[in-house]
Amino acid sequence: MKKPDIPVTAAIRYLRENKILFEPYYYTYEEHGGTPVAAKALGVDEHCVIKTILFMTDNKAPLFVLMQGDCEVSTKNLARFIGAKSVQPCDERNAERLTGYIFGGMTPFGSRTPIPVYIERSIFELNEIYLNAGKRGFLVKIKSEDLRTMKPIEVDVGIPHIE
Repeated sequence: MKKPDIPVTAAIRYLRENKILFEPYYYTYEEHGGTPVAAKALGVDEHCVIKTILFMTDNKAPLFVLMQGDCEVSTKNLARFIGAKSVQPCDERNAERLTGYIFGGMTPFGSRTPIPVYIERSIFELNEIYLNAGKRGFLVKIKSEDLRTMKPIEVDVGIPHIE
């Protein structure tokens, strides 16, 4: 059986340029399905599927936050940590303009605009993680330590996801 072609997104170019070993994974993307759908399709724990969320501060400064799929970001704690009055998720139009990626395909790798990356500290306790690779329905498995190539800032802003 022929292996599927790997889409050459800006994220894949970043991974290759930084010599980060990755394994591609594909699943059928569902609008607003998020990490539960990806985790189920891949047969992995949702805690290991990392979501990339683009936030904007009250001063219109963008920042990425990487968070485990089964957790949410405390915007109050994040704002306090970065010294902003408030932060909120970026709207779709501005997110696409800043990153070059569409919603559902957002990744911190290879963003069109340099954007600081904040990572929930406990992600580094995971050996391998699954992260979007710049296209809907396309994730890569990498070592969590490889996220350090982006020189991220570690934070403790995760809270359990409540349904």
